[in-house]
Amino acid sequence: MYASGTESLIKQARDIREEELQKFYSRISRLLHNKDYGLETIDSLQRLYLIVSSTKYGRTLPQDVLEKLQSLLCSPSTSEQLQALSSAILRESLPFDVEGLSVDFQDGRTVSYVATVTLTQARKKEEVCTLLHRLLRCLEPRQPEGQVSRHLLPILSKAMSLLPEILTEDHINLVSKKLVDWLWYTNIQQGAFLYSGGFFTGPRNRQPAPVTEVDGEVAADFFTVLCVGQTYTEDQWMSMYAFSMIRKWLLCYNSDGSGNADADDRSEVDGSVVSIISTSSTASRLLLPKERLREKAFEYCHRLIEQSDRKALKKSDTELQKACMIEAVTVMDIICREDPSFVYRAFPYVKALYGRVRRDLAYSRVLLPIAQFYLNHSETAAVDSEAVFRELFSIVPSEQFQEPMLAFEFTQFCRANVTVLSESVALYRQSFPNLFKFLAWNSPALISEYVELLPSLLVPENAIEILHSLLDLPCLTAAIDIQLRSPLSPRSDKFFLDQSVKVSSSMEAFRHPSYRGMFLYILRTEAGTGDTIDRLNGLHEILSDVADCPRVVQCAQTVPVLLNIFFNIVAQFGNKKLINQLVLVLLERSGLLFNIKNYKTEVQRVFSSHFLVLCKLQPSLIVEWSKELLDFTGTTGNISSKENLYTHVVWAIGEYLSVSYDKRCTVERITLFFETLEAVLFEITQVRQSASPPRFSPKVITMLMSTLAKLASRSQDLIPRVSLFLSKMRSFACSAPVTSCYSEEDIEEILTRANELINLLKLPSVAQFVLAPSQQGTSPRWHRDTNTCLPLAMRALSEVLQKGNDLLPA
Repeated sequence: MYASGTESLIKQARDIREEELQKFYSRISRLLHNKDYGLETIDSLQRLYLIVSSTKYGRTLPQDVLEKLQSLLCSPSTSEQLQALSSAILRESLPFDVEGLSVDFQDGRTVSYVATVTLTQARKKEEVCTLLHRLLRCLEPRQPEGQVSRHLLPILSKAMSLLPEILTEDHINLVSKKLVDWLWYTNIQQGAFLYSGGFFTGPRNRQPAPVTEVDGEVAADFFTVLCVGQTYTEDQWMSMYAFSMIRKWLLCYNSDGSGNADADDRSEVDGSVVSIISTSSTASRLLLPKERLREKAFEYCHRLIEQSDRKALKKSDTELQKACMIEAVTVMDIICREDPSFVYRAFPYVKALYGRVRRDLAYSRVLLPIAQFYLNHSETAAVDSEAVFRELFSIVPSEQFQEPMLAFEFTQFCRANVTVLSESVALYRQSFPNLFKFLAWNSPALISEYVELLPSLLVPENAIEILHSLLDLPCLTAAIDIQLRSPLSPRSDKFFLDQSVKVSSSMEAFRHPSYRGMFLYILRTEAGTGDTIDRLNGLHEILSDVADCPRVVQCAQTVPVLLNIFFNIVAQFGNKKLINQLVLVLLERSGLLFNIKNYKTEVQRVFSSHFLVLCKLQPSLIVEWSKELLDFTGTTGNISSKENLYTHVVWAIGEYLSVSYDKRCTVERITLFFETLEAVLFEITQVRQSASPPRFSPKVITMLMSTLAKLASRSQDLIPRVSLFLSKMRSFACSAPVTSCYSEEDIEEILTRANELINLLKLPSVAQFVLAPSQQGTSPRWHRDTNTCLPLAMRALSEVLQKGNDLLPA
């Protein structure tokens, strides 16, 4: 969220009128033409950048302003602030011809600003190629290497992201050689700097000291990013820049599919022989450029892992060590994927690193690349990886769910390896309660990740438990929030001495022995301990004081999205037993939901639509769960609290309670459902002149009428009863309480539906044909759409049977 002042400035920039904008352009043009580069010009250019960047569409700059900004951008004498502003404005404006951007390629700073504009505004691949090839010439051995090299690598990295195929094989070999030089052949002395020698002496050069390790000892080996110095030489900067892009370079240009010309040359060489050759630094010079880069990068990463074991003197160096561990293991993994001969050399280092960090939660992020390494290479090296994944899935989520960066990286790891994890790592699915903690605490930031992960977690064996866990996700958010705050609250011994003491808050309940089991279940780390807890109402009651917590509300908003994903996946593999279980869960949990604003309504809406899908997949469930459905539909209170779901259940009964779907659908069973729904309709349509208006929508009334007519058409002894009932609907619809509550359209809909059904039931054989379910043309929208609520044949027959007189008595 922006601050209020910032939002105001952005709104002004977006709403600026064309006349004001043209005046502003003229002012900037005048300032630039007069070469007035003072504070007024800086302020105007900053405002111009805000204007061109605050809208989703680009703006066309006047030609004179565009030329002046290009001139400032390409001039080495321009101050860096003006160059940065010019570059930013040109990047945000509409595309222009970048061929006019000429630059001195020995001026690294200007090259970097011009290159960013070129990469953003270039409309042809050739324009980027021209720039990059000219820059690469600066790396050729015959060219003097200046600071332009330091500015080249970010440009090269950006170009690789846009157009990986932009470099030729010669360019790839050239850069590979330079990366080796920058990584390996670097001065280990600090850069020289000036200092004052005292009052009577002038400035003088201090002799450069060697760089040190993070623990203060003198670095005895080659320079790495974990070597510390007060100042750095140019080649040391290049070493750090080179390491920062080595991962991307290996992924783009060292794989077999990216122009790896040396792959065929080595195809006949045994892997063990190659490994022996690679261990010799002298022999490594005989390797092709890409192979030699792999060798030197591997040794560099090995050196970083060794350096990361030192005790850093500064906290910032400790964080740098963690970052280097992650990058080193990741680069090693890439090298081993491209050349399996490195696997046997890498595993001892990675295993030792895992042994150092596995028990320290501060290094949890380092476990992710280690797990990736084991996932990719444990089978090749015949190494057991179960302990690594148990640490990763059982401990990290339960202890580090509140770390947003770890949560994001953890879910990204799961997304990248979802197929392998679901097929080869049993702990992955078993640990879904733990994985849900990341979502519960960091939603909605992680919702897109879990939309992709949820299908991989679902199997028939855990589907019911996952459904309960999704519905209880806001409770999980509340529970872990209480868990985090609990140690900060004073403990009271009375809860442990007297369990009969009534708790007054969720915090007290968390420490009370009577509620301990519920919290332990909600905070469980693995699946398989049951579907859900028995005292959900009690849990919702004690958590009511945190129901309005923003984090809990945000989590509740993600549940309907995941429920839709859940039911769509279950519909693909669900068998009869699972679908029958899901229907019972829908009916049971529709009233057992955490009391959060709009949460029950949204969840019941999802339940309603997918209940029809489940019924369509297994129509016989209407017969098998007759008792439960009768209890649900016979309770008038369900209409008030679950109207949407109630309407869908009634529609499904009328649609699927038929002998054509289940031979067990006897006349007695149809009559039982008919009498239950008839009693409900009678109860909700009994209004007196002095009574309060009806509390139920017309949709419920018309749905009950239609379902009663469908059931009567299948047991024709019931036709007189439903016809008599329908004939009384006019008196209901025209009563004062109803007319004061319902609109004219609602009343007309009730009367029209009653009239259509009466006319249709006069011809029982026709009614049975029209109202019978069609297994080929069943559509879940018929009960909602006015135009297709019943087959068109019903309306046509109604018009034929209508003799001009109103058949409903007054």
